[in-house]
Amino acid sequence: MINVNVFSEEKAWSKRLKNKSLFFKKICKALPKKYQFSNKKVSLSLLLSNNINIKRLNKNFRNKNRSTDILSFPSSKKIRITKNTYLGDIIISYEYLDKPKSQDLKLFKEKVIKLFIHGFLHLLGFDHRKNNDYYKMLKEEDFLYKRVKSKLN
Repeated sequence: MINVNVFSEEKAWSKRLKNKSLFFKKICKALPKKYQFSNKKVSLSLLLSNNINIKRLNKNFRNKNRSTDILSFPSSKKIRITKNTYLGDIIISYEYLDKPKSQDLKLFKEKVIKLFIHGFLHLLGFDHRKNNDYYKMLKEEDFLYKRVKSKLN
C-alpha cells in the first residue's frame, strides 16, 4: 500500500483538484499490483508547488537556475522495498501543468497523472540520463499511465 502525503504551497492547485489527497490515493490504487507493494507500508511526500519555489529548489539541489515541471528526490540511491519504506519526495509546479489556461479539467488531471507517474518512477530508481534508460523509463511510464487512466475512467 502506498501512502502519499500531499502538501500544497500554491493556492491555484485547489481550484483544479478539490480533494488532492484522494486524487493521488486513487492514482496509486490504480497502479498494477507490482507497484502497490501489498503487505508493506510504502510512503512518499508530494509537494504541489509553483515555478518560483521549484526554481529555488532546482537551484539549491541541482545547481540549475530555472523552473521545471517536476523534481524527484529519492530517499536513497538504491531503493529496497521493505516492510516500512519511505521512497522520497516529489515536487510538481502548477504553472507547467496549467498551460494553456483554457484547457479543461480532464486534460489538466491527465497531465498531473502523467507527471506524478514520472516522478514516482524516479523515486523507484528509473532514470533518463542515457538513451537506453530513457526508452526503458518512457515505456514503463506509458504502460503505467494507460493502466491508471483506464482504471480511473
